[in-house]
Order: sequence, then structure tokens, then C-alpha cells
Amino acid sequence: MRDWHGLHVLVNKSNPLPADFVPKDLVIPEVSFSFSEDHPRKYLRREAAVALERLFAYAQTMGIYLVAASGYRSYETQAAIFANHVERLGTLGANRESARPGESEHQTGLAMDITSKLVGFKLVEEFGSTPEGRWLATHASQFGFILRYPVGKEKVTGYIYEPWHYRYLGENLAHQVTESGLTYEEFLLQEVNTQDD
Repeated sequence: MRDWHGLHVLVNKSNPLPADFVPKDLVIPEVSFSFSEDHPRKYLRREAAVALERLFAYAQTMGIYLVAASGYRSYETQAAIFANHVERLGTLGANRESARPGESEHQTGLAMDITSKLVGFKLVEEFGSTPEGRWLATHASQFGFILRYPVGKEKVTGYIYEPWHYRYLGENLAHQVTESGLTYEEFLLQEVNTQDD
């Protein structure tokens, strides 16, 4: 039986979450958001929320101002988002840019989309070239986060480059994954292969 509540759970197109999965310890991190209304997408699991607060606070001391845009999403919310992508892009395009319900890390409560004022608080590829995007890619692992969908790894992750999407794994594992230069999928596969040797 898979532990869907584990911090290291792999969620992707091949490892979907159950439709009824809801994290147990969702809280709203005390960080800046790109919207003011109370909304479920402000939520993260407690440990990830505390780490995000630390990350944003440290960034600010370095003159980097980050903004949270989207955290937890329910299965139903993801279904609506995916349907909207299908309507705009067709099924093939939607599969590259959006997760089907159950296949989104946002449902774990361990992922946060992060943006900045320089890109109008949007979730766009250009964020990766901003001072905030570059700083985040360099420092996120110190606080337990990894860039989940890196450039050039689209065939591995199944998704386009998303410089805004960060996944919480805890400091130790996040550091290992980031230092390896691998995606989370590749890293886990390497670990399994190493154990088999």
C-alpha cells in the first residue's frame, strides 16, 4: 500500500493519487500571494508551508521578492483546470501543459507555483530568466524544494518546462536531487538501480 501522505511520494502520469485523497495538515503559509481572496490554493501541508515561509523570508533579505500563486488543488479543481486546457489546446496540448486529475502534485499539498512582479505575477517560462527565477532555482533546495519540471526534461516528466513549479521534499532529499541534476523520476530510478546492484 502506497503512503500517499509521505513527503517523498511520487505523483505523475504513471503514479496518480486517488480521487478522494486530501492531505491531513493543510495550512496557509504566511507569505505574499498573487491574489488576496481566501482560496484553497493558498494551502500547503504544514511542513512545506513553514519551509516556504523561511525560503521567502531569506529571499527578501537578499533583495528577492517572491510571490506564491498556487498551492493545494483538489481532484475536482484539477479536473476543471484540465478540461479548460483541453478546450483551449486540445487533448495533446493539454497533456503537455496540465496534469489530469489525480496526476497533479498540487493535490499532495507539497507543491507551490511561485512567481514575481517582473512577470506580472503570471506563471510563464520567462520567470526562469528573471533575477527571482534564477535565485529560486539556485537556493530552493536549501529550504527543501526542487524545481520539478526543468528545461530539457520534458520527455522524462511529461510536462513543459515550468520554472515556477516547486515541490517540497525536505532539505536532505531536495539537496540530493538538485545536486544530481536529475528529475525526481530519474533520481528515484537511479536509487532503485543502485539498491539492486
